[in-house]
Amino acid sequence: MIAVTSPPSLPPPHQPPNKHENVHQYVNAQIRQLSPERFGRLSMGKTSVRQDSAQPADPNLKPIRRAATAAPGRLAANGIPEIEHDEIGATTGGDSRRPKPGALARSNTDVGLKRPTLPDEPAPTEDNWELRHGYDEQYNSLEYLGQLRAKFWMYYNDKRHETSGKPRNANPSQNTSEWRMRDRLKTVSAALTICLNIGVDPPDVVKTNPTAKLECWIDPTAAIGTNNKTMEQIGKKLQEQYEGLSIRVRYKQYLDPSVEETKKFCTSLRRNAKDERILFHYNGHGVPLPTPSGEIWVFNRNYTQYIPVSLYDLQMWLGAPSLFVFDCSNAGNIIANFDRFVAKHEEENAEARKNDPNVQLQTYGDNIQLAACGKLESLPTNPDLPADLFTCCLTTPIDISLRFFLLENPLPCDLSLKDVTRIPGRLAERRSPLGELNWIFTAITDTIAWNLLPRATFKKLFRQDLMVAALFRNFLLSERIMRANGCHPMSVPSLPETQNHPLWQAWDLTIEMVLSQLPAMIVAEEGGPPYEYRHSDFFTEQLTAFEVYLSQGAPNQEAPSQLPIVLQVLLSQVHRLRALILLSRFLDMGAWAVNLALTIGIFPYVLKLLQSAAFELKPVMIFIWARILAVDGGCQADLIKDNGYQYFLNMLNPNAQLPVPNANEHRAMSAFIVAMFCRGFSQGQTVCLSPELIDICIGHLQVPDDEDSDNPLLRQWSCLCISMLWENFPEAKWVGIRCQAHQRLCEKALDRIPEVRAAALHALTTFLGIPDMTAQVVHYEESVASTIMIMTNDGNSMVRRELLVFFSTFVKRYRNKFLVAAFEQLAKEKEYLMQSDANGNPNPQHGSLSRRPSRRNSQDSKTTSVSKDSVQSTMWMHLLILSIDPHPEVGQDAKVVVDYIHEKLLESPLGARAQPLMDEIVRLSKLAGATKSQPSSRQPSAAPTARRTPVSGSPAPPVLPKNESYLSMGMRRTASMAAALKHLTFGGAEQSTPPAVSTTPHQRVAGGPIRSRVPPEWSKPPDVHDPTPKPTTYVKAKAPKPRDFSKRDPTSAPSIPLKSGFFDWSIEVLHFIEFKADHIPKDHDLTNLQYYREPQMRPVDSEEPGSDDYNQKLWRRGRNEKVLSSTQPLKGVAGTSKWDVPMGFFNNGTQPTKMYFHQFENHLAIADDRDSIWYIFPSPNSLFFAFLLQDHPVEGIYALAGSLIFVMHSIWDWEKSTRLSRFSNANPPGSRINEARFINEDDQALLLTGSSDGIVRIFRNYESESTVELVSAFRALTNLVDSTKNAGLVLDWQQGQGRLLVTGDVKVIRVWSAAKEIYEVEIPTRSSSPLTSLTADAVAGAVVIAGYGDGAVRVFDQRIRAQMAMVRVWRKQNQWITNVHMQRGGLRELVSGCRNGEVKLWDLRWKDEIKTIKAVDGGAGGGGVTMRGLSVHEHAPVFAA
Repeated sequence: MIAVTSPPSLPPPHQPPNKHENVHQYVNAQIRQLSPERFGRLSMGKTSVRQDSAQPADPNLKPIRRAATAAPGRLAANGIPEIEHDEIGATTGGDSRRPKPGALARSNTDVGLKRPTLPDEPAPTEDNWELRHGYDEQYNSLEYLGQLRAKFWMYYNDKRHETSGKPRNANPSQNTSEWRMRDRLKTVSAALTICLNIGVDPPDVVKTNPTAKLECWIDPTAAIGTNNKTMEQIGKKLQEQYEGLSIRVRYKQYLDPSVEETKKFCTSLRRNAKDERILFHYNGHGVPLPTPSGEIWVFNRNYTQYIPVSLYDLQMWLGAPSLFVFDCSNAGNIIANFDRFVAKHEEENAEARKNDPNVQLQTYGDNIQLAACGKLESLPTNPDLPADLFTCCLTTPIDISLRFFLLENPLPCDLSLKDVTRIPGRLAERRSPLGELNWIFTAITDTIAWNLLPRATFKKLFRQDLMVAALFRNFLLSERIMRANGCHPMSVPSLPETQNHPLWQAWDLTIEMVLSQLPAMIVAEEGGPPYEYRHSDFFTEQLTAFEVYLSQGAPNQEAPSQLPIVLQVLLSQVHRLRALILLSRFLDMGAWAVNLALTIGIFPYVLKLLQSAAFELKPVMIFIWARILAVDGGCQADLIKDNGYQYFLNMLNPNAQLPVPNANEHRAMSAFIVAMFCRGFSQGQTVCLSPELIDICIGHLQVPDDEDSDNPLLRQWSCLCISMLWENFPEAKWVGIRCQAHQRLCEKALDRIPEVRAAALHALTTFLGIPDMTAQVVHYEESVASTIMIMTNDGNSMVRRELLVFFSTFVKRYRNKFLVAAFEQLAKEKEYLMQSDANGNPNPQHGSLSRRPSRRNSQDSKTTSVSKDSVQSTMWMHLLILSIDPHPEVGQDAKVVVDYIHEKLLESPLGARAQPLMDEIVRLSKLAGATKSQPSSRQPSAAPTARRTPVSGSPAPPVLPKNESYLSMGMRRTASMAAALKHLTFGGAEQSTPPAVSTTPHQRVAGGPIRSRVPPEWSKPPDVHDPTPKPTTYVKAKAPKPRDFSKRDPTSAPSIPLKSGFFDWSIEVLHFIEFKADHIPKDHDLTNLQYYREPQMRPVDSEEPGSDDYNQKLWRRGRNEKVLSSTQPLKGVAGTSKWDVPMGFFNNGTQPTKMYFHQFENHLAIADDRDSIWYIFPSPNSLFFAFLLQDHPVEGIYALAGSLIFVMHSIWDWEKSTRLSRFSNANPPGSRINEARFINEDDQALLLTGSSDGIVRIFRNYESESTVELVSAFRALTNLVDSTKNAGLVLDWQQGQGRLLVTGDVKVIRVWSAAKEIYEVEIPTRSSSPLTSLTADAVAGAVVIAGYGDGAVRVFDQRIRAQMAMVRVWRKQNQWITNVHMQRGGLRELVSGCRNGEVKLWDLRWKDEIKTIKAVDGGAGGGGVTMRGLSVHEHAPVFAA
């Protein structure tokens, strides 16, 4: 049962504050509202947030002066006082020459409500009292607080923690659209069929007078009687117009053909074209209209009759694929009947295939048709327009557009229809007026089609065939012009209406701009004053529109309408740089943007630009290619063409100059491109192989002395570049050996960036496998394997998984040696179990596996160890340890390797001897478990061992030999490794959690005193004699798994080597890259340029204003500020108010052992005494203390800022006792949770737990039982020392520094870096007594204070060398230290309490305590009440015991 008391409140003026017997006021001084914690609290993510509260809220707040009685401490470089060193081992801490501080008085610098001065209370003095330990001057310095705020980070929220190092898509090719034209066709032949029969009008055509006459811009009537070759001129002109569209097509003119000639040339075209496309252009202005059944007309040989040609026959002659253009009235009849005859041909083909499956048949399905008008429509007869208006639209769009503009322009104009033909320039010259018009027209029509057509249709019509693309671009213009003249052009496939698209207005404006300058250009052409043509602003305006689109963030991944225009701009040197920068920003939006750009046709342009020597284009070209290869790695063959890969090899060179300040970021991109170029592409590996490339990559692996210039991304991709270069390429591996690349990669085993360590492992994995296994090769590979075994202790699961990939590859390569090592390990395991006592504990005379002497007498051993001290034997032991790794994915991968070896062992010649060993080990393990005696006393904080009564007089543990490896330290507490692994090695089942560690055979003397002058009971944990809990019905909760964790199928056979997904995951990694150049104009500035598959140029969602994540962060920031400001006045009255008004009760179901409160959220985390189950409850909405009934220990985190989440929350939230979630910590049997912390409390908090087996786990979404996830899990302590006075695991979390201090039943304090995920240093504890409590300065983090089981309190300074880090020791208490804690707010009080109830206040600068309080009556000699718990408020002068 748990009860929660009410918070203190401001007492009314008429009522004096009450004192409570269990809550001690030890400082009667008001705390300043401006605290360093508030400065550094609200930084969001990895960016510093400017605070508006940098100045005190109270304008009357006086600056704090140093008290005259304070002992000044020396200030270090970072503003933290240096502590004077005591003589190590001194037993007295007093100094009679140093004056003791006087009585503390309440400061008058309150910013909260003032309580009235009582009659019997002395008036407050004018002195302002400093913070403890000399922190006053520094922690109230705005400059120093600003430095702390700038370094406030969030931890364990990187992408590697969200994904566990697994790629989002195991097959990246699935994200790639089919942008390449695998079935690309081209039009190879064209039949230009013109049926005019000049001088003779067809019988069913009535012409107006005047009427349209021009055919291919030639008037056939004007040439009658003077030129008999008019038809030839028209045919030649039509061919010239088509050649303007595509000059590579073989054109053939058929003027007024007969039906026999039509059949002959059609069949000949198909025979020559084979499977390529044929163009059939039909001009039927001189023959009757198409019939309702779709027949077209030609002539007989003598031109005396019109002969119909059926569509059925025409299709049979031409076949497919074909492109038909019908320029005649009633052309819709042809379109309406065309598919009907195609279906008839297909039926005949199907029938023929039934008769003969091997028959060769002509296809008829792939046909494209363009028609000038509908079924009952006649062509326009406007005399100002040509008679073949549809043909002119398709072949001469610029000329007809100019004429159409003049005819439709309602404003008066001095230009005639003849003048528009005098626009200077050529269509191919984009800088000339005529060429610019053609350039803009292409961009506009492409853009209209892109915006209105389905992607598949656009790709087929506008990107598959140059002739088809040109005709359909011009067909969009024909729709506009023909519809304005009463005709409705038709096409198959049909297109949506495009004549009203807004871009046609831009086209009209462009024409108007050119025509407005035409008179001046004509005058200059005729010899007048020269005129400089003013180019159109069309492309500049469209790039601006594209930039506006990019600034809006592409909502719903909507394709930009200007993308085809941007593509056209790349052809211009004037706008190329800006277009490339904007294009790179678009590509940065994700794989969908890259696929769109590739679909629109960007690839040929950027491939061609690799030949450009333009200096300013290099950074953006590197970025664009990185984005393309990140999405589609199949462009390797294209980079070989014209040596395009050299572009990036040159940029990888450190001597290459780039017009950006952060050149290393672009070298990292170049390394990525080269790695992708070599990945699985033997030709790429061959052309890139050179000692210079490997030397360059090795050079980039060096970490610069200046951390600001450090570029982890460059180191990561340099490793991966080497990896891809020598993967399955022995020649490259030998070049790497000569360059000592494998040795340099091994040095990255302790790199400060986890991704770099994983990348180095990836490269070393691919290094294995040189075909010729000579002694030299074996030496190289074994030296690499022995060097990186230290990485089994890495704190990052992604690195350990990559290490297992290396191990599995190594095991596969040296399988026979591993079979021997595994067999010998089984033999040792059997011997070890047979030498265990009746309780399943090893016989002390024989020792554990790790304590077993390195040399064995040959008389005591029947066999000689073959694999002893070999790399394979050591790696096998590491694999056994990793198979019980706390991270499920690491443990599962290691089990695959272990199972594989055991399976092959049973299949090998050793299998006949191995099977009896396995059976005997299982039998002995079950026997030991069945006969194990139950412990008679409760040791809740002990290590995960089989509890047993210590044997008096047992020898002390021997001193560890200096040559003892990490393996022995990791195995030291493992009594039976095979017994712990039998469920996975022999059966593959995973139904129970294996014990991770157990005690060593040697034990300390029971109750052996650390110091002879104190009773042995004083140095034992307060709960050492607690009774064992009675067995009750208990439902085990589910243990959280990492995100996207997939459990291995136990029925599947194990297979190695394991597959690594690190390379694909690295492509998805987020990394910010600035891209600036001084000579690039401001509008070309591109900041935060990144690459890979996810958006990088714009901020992540959590930092993008307006996003949901950003709004939530903003709300949490305001909430936190409100909590801090609203609870500041409570500091002054917290020490004098009662805490005994009950607010709510709830039943936890099991006995709680640990309780932890979130500082801002309404979360209370509780650990019980069974299977480490966690309950998360909503906490009350104000400042509170919680205590456990029935005299159970109290261990909590009490923040005066409290658990406020909403002001409107009431006590009913607590009285409902709503349980949010419940989950297991996945502890092995016999272990339990010792510590827990909330980290990242200022944003989205994570829950960190520490267990007595040395394991640290971190959980995300802990408040939701359905979505809780394991973020990280690692073995923080690997060399736990057995003791009868176990403290288990003791830790302290430093949010400001990102450090996790871990200690306990060890001889060191291990300092883990959350950012690096490796331990940085091990500080010797300088005592044989276990550490029982740990605290540190929460703001600066330099000073660490530790409490010991013998009552000593030691101070360590992390800025000093580890061996000399202990700077002070206090021995004023002589019993087990229950807790030692330094406030992170308030006056930074340092409080320690021991089991006899004695609580002392300390100042780091003093050798004596400041004050001693008897919180609990422990009685003389410790015979009274035992103080089992001590919790110090972080801000207020209050503690609970």
